[in-house]
Amino acid sequence: MKEQNFKNHMQLVPGYHGLTFLAIIALLVGSLINLANSASENLYSASLITLVAFILCLLFVYIRSFALRAQDRAIRAEENLRHFVLTGKPIPDGIRMGQVIALRFASNEEFPGLTTRALHENLSNTDIKKAIQHWRADYYRA
Repeated sequence: MKEQNFKNHMQLVPGYHGLTFLAIIALLVGSLINLANSASENLYSASLITLVAFILCLLFVYIRSFALRAQDRAIRAEENLRHFVLTGKPIPDGIRMGQVIALRFASNEEFPGLTTRALHENLSNTDIKKAIQHWRADYYRA
């Protein structure tokens, strides 16, 4: 597996982010065109096809957001435990979820200091990731 770093840590799944997204958009556009051009006797079925396309758009967004939300909770628990093991204290309350997600890439040596910096300097996720000297890969994030 290729070594992970700031430039390549984001993961896109072509079948989901590309093919499925484009297919749903094509269905939505096609169904709207079909609805606009349908005769009165086909209006009900054209409306149902448009409704299905709209539902698929919502599912595409929500399925991903629900999975990421569950992963975020697991990451917060893991990083809170790691912070406690390294410092004897839980992660400070002022650290935002996005910061915790970015901090998971920091090595154990950098983690406590970078957590303090993130809190006091209000570092963004990108700033935290760029500040990491020794990247700790996460290949399991979906």
